[in-house]
Amino acid sequence: MIVSLTQAAAREPATAGTKAATLATLAHEGFPVPDGFVVTGDSEPTMETIGRLGGDRFAVRSSAVAEDLPDASFAGLYESYLNVPPEQVADAVRRCRASAGSERVIAYRPAGGEMAVLVQRMVDAEAAGVALTANPVTGDPGEIVITAVRGLGESLVSGEAVGEEWIARSGRLTPTRPAAVLQRHQAAAVAELARRVRDRFGGPQDLEWAIENGRLSLLQARPMTALPEPVSWQPPGPGLWLRNFRLGEWLPDPVTPLFADWLLGRLDEGFRQGMRETAGAVVPFAHAVVNGWYYTRPVPSLRYLPGAIRRSRGRLLPFMLNALIRPERDPAGADRALLDRLYWRWRDEVLPAYRLLLTRQPRDPVRLIDDIGHMAGRHLWYLAIVGGAAWKMEACLATFIEHHHLDHDAQVLLSGLPGTSRSVPAHAVHSIDWYHPTAGETRPHPAPSTHGPQLPGAVASAPAAARVRAEHACRKALADRPESLSRFSDMLATAQRYAAIREEQARELTLGWPLMRDCLRRMGQALPEPDDVYFLTRRELDRPADAIDRIRERRSAWERQRRLIAPLTIGAPPPLIGRRLQRSLGLIRAARTDSALTGQGASAGRATGPVRVVRGPDDFAKVAPGDVLVARATAPAWTPLFATVAAVVTDGGTLAAHASLIAREYGIPAVVATGDATVRLHDGQIVTVDGSRGLVEL
Repeated sequence: MIVSLTQAAAREPATAGTKAATLATLAHEGFPVPDGFVVTGDSEPTMETIGRLGGDRFAVRSSAVAEDLPDASFAGLYESYLNVPPEQVADAVRRCRASAGSERVIAYRPAGGEMAVLVQRMVDAEAAGVALTANPVTGDPGEIVITAVRGLGESLVSGEAVGEEWIARSGRLTPTRPAAVLQRHQAAAVAELARRVRDRFGGPQDLEWAIENGRLSLLQARPMTALPEPVSWQPPGPGLWLRNFRLGEWLPDPVTPLFADWLLGRLDEGFRQGMRETAGAVVPFAHAVVNGWYYTRPVPSLRYLPGAIRRSRGRLLPFMLNALIRPERDPAGADRALLDRLYWRWRDEVLPAYRLLLTRQPRDPVRLIDDIGHMAGRHLWYLAIVGGAAWKMEACLATFIEHHHLDHDAQVLLSGLPGTSRSVPAHAVHSIDWYHPTAGETRPHPAPSTHGPQLPGAVASAPAAARVRAEHACRKALADRPESLSRFSDMLATAQRYAAIREEQARELTLGWPLMRDCLRRMGQALPEPDDVYFLTRRELDRPADAIDRIRERRSAWERQRRLIAPLTIGAPPPLIGRRLQRSLGLIRAARTDSALTGQGASAGRATGPVRVVRGPDDFAKVAPGDVLVARATAPAWTPLFATVAAVVTDGGTLAAHASLIAREYGIPAVVATGDATVRLHDGQIVTVDGSRGLVEL
């Protein structure tokens, strides 16, 4: 049977198929659907039927009963034919119908139901694309995401083209990069059409549309499938909460249940012990998991301070002065008063004790993990206080340079330092969450290409030479100001020393991760998959088989959380020091534009190249010389990539983050704390990274 599209509105989807029935309903209600007819059963269209549509080219598409359903889209599985001349329409109908029995359809869902075929006049599109009435990543129903390409939308749907993107929210329409396909009024018309279709069906819709001679047409509408539940980012308590501060710098993904329930607690206990043995008392720094993502408060609650000061017997206030405030004003003074002593305590006591712990046999894996986690937390405290002073000293150096009008960047003065290493130890991690394999487990990595001779363990000659030239120029400019020159020399030497110390301490933080992962592998042997162990809680380790169903649910939830765009900050900063805190952490960014992302400049210089979004070790082999590495965060195991890429951009991070430090050693620009670069940028897109100004120009 052959019926016109308008007649198909009165028929059940079981006859016309879901796609045709939906479009017929929309056409009947006045939506701009191109005219067409539906072929059911074994019927074939005649030339007379085809001729009634007008035009000399046609679109022949499937319309199966089981297609375009809320729980199964069958997207791209059936055959479609575009630009079909009249004399070939009947053959295209037969081939389209035959695709219902293809292997890929049967593999997707064996019982696909009956197949009808939809024939429509071909829209000669100037622009075409897709409109989603909810954000497919966050599930936010308040956003309409429009993607557009020139010409037919087939290249977009097939994945061959990326297209330009517009976001419509609360009446505001914003392109995510400079618009070259749609004019603003055209994007607004697509957004309005999408809203009308969404309201008509009462749920999120996936639309295909096209524009011909300025006229907008609706080509397809179907329910969005596998849409994540919308989430809210409410702070877990008062104050400002950061995603990329301290331990958060090492967590580019949401945390797994066992890490959150077990190791986070041991790390926190060790962190507090380190605080107690150096400052004389504990002032807790709150942390929490929000939608699977780790957040922490950068400053403790003031209500804990009076009691801590009493318990410390006078040690806490001088400690806070020399550890937290003085490095940003008088680096050499902070070094003499406190930090040098703490460094050697870490070097001579804490680090050897950590290494000795790793020689134990895993006869009692639970006790061993407890001890390693506690020691790693103690190590983290020294890294936070001693190595963490490096970025404060850099800020002091930058202020001095600006005040004395020295024409150089503090980041250049801290690049190419002697004593740094480029080798990647086996215990280096991609994330501090123990779910992720260490560098030793993921080797051998493809050997990275380099821009020049790069000897393992050696400092790159170009950054070192640039540093020496900058040092000489600054000293020459200050030669007639001996007091300023002396202060500069002390400040520079101290900042350079602590930049190297920070890398040294960060390098050793995860010494215990290979042994802990080995212990967990043993515990997971009773599970269907060994890495299911990471989706248990500490208590469930005693009877893991009882938690099989919960493992599946948690893994599924974790995978959904990985697709979320977690904000860098939630909550409100403290009223007195909030603005200064945000500035020092690089959280105050310039207003975003359609042509640039903003973040914190972390390694000086400018470089242009194609984007390569890297989500983990599986993507390392895709990185080519001259690429711009874009990642949520980088950890020590990523170091080999820095010899290959032209620049680095991260969602999170600070001046003291791994990406910042290693980028300087390789002499490549870096911008950190952009918030969402991994979402806004796409592979192959050409960008210019300005590490001095904290800009990524699109």
